[in-house]
Amino acid sequence: MILKEQILQQLPSWRARVKKLVQEYGDFKVSEVAMAQIFGGMRNVKALVSDISFVDPNEGIRLRGYKIEELLELLPKRPGDSVPFSGGIYFLLLVGRIPSFAEAMEVEEEWKKRQEVPQHVYDVIRSMPKTTSPMTLFSMGILALQGSSLFAKRYDEGMKKEDYWDAMLEDSLDLTAKAPAIAAFIYNYKFRQGQIVKPKDELDWAANFGWMIGIEDKTYYDLARLYFMIHSDHESGNVSAHATYLVSSALSDIFYSTSAGMNGLAGPLHGRANQEAMGWLLEVYREFNGVPSKEQLAEYAWNTLQSGKVIPGYGHAVLRKTDPRFTVQLEFGEKYFPEDDLFRLAKLVYEVVPQVLIQQGKAKDPWPNVDAISGTIQHHFGVLDGDGNGPGGFYTVLFGVSRLLGVSANTVWARALGAPIERPKSLTTSMLENMVEQQLGVKLREGSE
Repeated sequence: MILKEQILQQLPSWRARVKKLVQEYGDFKVSEVAMAQIFGGMRNVKALVSDISFVDPNEGIRLRGYKIEELLELLPKRPGDSVPFSGGIYFLLLVGRIPSFAEAMEVEEEWKKRQEVPQHVYDVIRSMPKTTSPMTLFSMGILALQGSSLFAKRYDEGMKKEDYWDAMLEDSLDLTAKAPAIAAFIYNYKFRQGQIVKPKDELDWAANFGWMIGIEDKTYYDLARLYFMIHSDHESGNVSAHATYLVSSALSDIFYSTSAGMNGLAGPLHGRANQEAMGWLLEVYREFNGVPSKEQLAEYAWNTLQSGKVIPGYGHAVLRKTDPRFTVQLEFGEKYFPEDDLFRLAKLVYEVVPQVLIQQGKAKDPWPNVDAISGTIQHHFGVLDGDGNGPGGFYTVLFGVSRLLGVSANTVWARALGAPIERPKSLTTSMLENMVEQQLGVKLREGSE
């Protein structure tokens, strides 16, 4: 298998680099931790390593060093497609270089061999009420595959530590191959007639998702390829990536680990933000019975902020510019459906809301992130997030399918480089107060010296 061959070629040099850093420079201080960071969710604490992706505050996400717009040009496409197919992005995440067309297609073919979902996974999902959150069903569907884990089997048989990555790669290919079919069945179970639709041999991994939810539109297939690319990874410190990495550091297999990661992705402050952003856009649209004027939208935005709420989809933990993932989706909509009402509204919000946030003066980053527009584009093709008979969240499942690419690639490399179990040390509040009192000579508590 080409992925194994390519990783095997790189392992000696990568292991040597890590060994040298740890053995010869293990005492080198990378960063200091401030009190505000300890109590503030460890924001900006430099304590993780990921060579898969990096978020530059001024440029946006880089996947293996490449910007999104560069990948759209450099990754291989099939004739007639305007967006690269997903086998190429997974090759890049795992191997670290742009693949040839044949190499990317080999990943697609490997997925086809592994894409059949066992019947019991469908049965687990069907056993749940239809009002169940799509993300709950997705996490359960992933976990239902755990019994087939090659990593778990080989570990119990006494697998050598240097072979952990190989078994993790096998499991990762199995999981990513099946993820679109699991997601499609969840969609069909909740919003259609619950049918199991088999993928088409002639379609690629991303396009088959569209086919399996009943969409026969080449433009949507390109959107699926784009969506799965831009959501594939986002450093290792976000909740879904870090939760996956943390659980896998205990040598839990990829199914246990990514199920945990998807539970984190379901949170309102993480992957569910696309649902929140779409909900706000629909509120605006209903309020004005269509797309409002700039003046009306500005007033509505001010009212939202003055009521103590935020405007979903605007602001980012790291970025200090418009998210390039927003930009490529905006360009996609402008190319294919510029007159769509909700898309026009999302575009108008982009023109109005950043200026409102700048005037308000509280936002460090007034610019849109990926969530500000992604729902409108799915909505254009009739893809539902919810049906009003329970919680929404299917757009987050789509996010999850793509994020599996990045978190599994990181996990394969963590096992390849022998990453240990994560075990930070915790302190009590009293200990922290004592440290401040002793080192700074201040008195924080009554009776303290």
